[in-house]
Order: sequence, then structure tokens, then C-alpha cells
Amino acid sequence: MNIRPDYSLIAEWIRPRAQVLDLGCGDGGLLAYLREHRQISGYGVEIDDASVLACVKNGVSVVQSNLEAGLSGFEDASFDYVVLSQTLQAMRHTEEIVLEMLRVGREAIVSFPNFGHWKHRWQILRGHMPVSKDLPYQWYDTPNIHLCTVHDFDDFCAQRRLEVLDRRVLHDGQEVKLLPNCLGTLAVYRIRRALGR
Repeated sequence: MNIRPDYSLIAEWIRPRAQVLDLGCGDGGLLAYLREHRQISGYGVEIDDASVLACVKNGVSVVQSNLEAGLSGFEDASFDYVVLSQTLQAMRHTEEIVLEMLRVGREAIVSFPNFGHWKHRWQILRGHMPVSKDLPYQWYDTPNIHLCTVHDFDDFCAQRRLEVLDRRVLHDGQEVKLLPNCLGTLAVYRIRRALGR
């Protein structure tokens, strides 16, 4: 199982024994981590056959489904948290999936590689699409179709009146507080619908 640096941060935000839905759950690593550290229960949603088998092997409950088709199989507010970890940039219908997350869950946790990191900017200035540890693909084989920066996601939330409960920006697993849009490589947000909406 893949244990990523954002797992402990996500776990910090999730209360013990919560109901969690992990979208694009891969091998189920995050759910297994949360089960061990927060005693959560929940499901993963994954489309890839090999990843679904890895989830089953890791003892993680998983539903094989295409996220682009929406979350109509889940009732309103049926989870405490819905997580989309490092999958947002590969979604075609970004706005729809975020709003569906907030229909199905009371809160959403979203993480994505920060396209605004200075090394990405530098590669663009040199005339190339960025390739890095957090964006490891070449332009011709990348699954990433909607790259964004920390400022872009802040604007996205503000325009849709989504309340940002917490936001952390990381580099090599450490929080970046100074110039996070320029020095951070991974952004992690905890959001919900604004109260009264």
C-alpha cells in the first residue's frame, strides 16, 4: 500500500469513527490508514480493475464506478467526509464532482498538486510543460487535464460560496506557510457548503 505524506494531515481533520467516502481511492491506502488511525468506516470508489483488486486484498470496501458519472448511488449527507485525494486534476467535470461531494458528505477534503510551484513556473518560462515528482507525466501521456494553483482553488471556492474550513500547502510532507502558492507542491483543503445554503 502507498502511504503518502498527505494521509496524516487528512487523518488529523477526520474525527474518530466517522463515515468516509474516498473517491478515486487507488489501492485503498488512505482508507486503510484512516481505519487504523481513526477507526473510520466507509467505502472507496475506483474505476481501475487492478486498483479495485488491491483494495479487496487490503481489506478495503470498494465500489467500482466511474466518478465522471456522478455519485447518484449515494444519498444526501450519507457520509461525514468525502475525500478526493490527488484526483481532482484528472476529473473532466471538476465543478460537478466537488458539488456532488458536498451533497453526499457533510464536509469534503480535496488535495491536488499545485501547478503554481516555482519549479513548474520555471519550466514553463523555459518553454516546456512541467514534469516533477508531483506531476510526473509528459504532456502527451498525462492523465491530468485540469491543473490549478492554490489561488485558483481559493477563487473556485469563493465563487461558489464554499467555506474553506482549513487549507494546508505542503512540500516534501512539510507545511509551507511562506508564499504557499509559489513554494508548495501539494495543496490540501477541507471545505463545506457555506452555512445557510
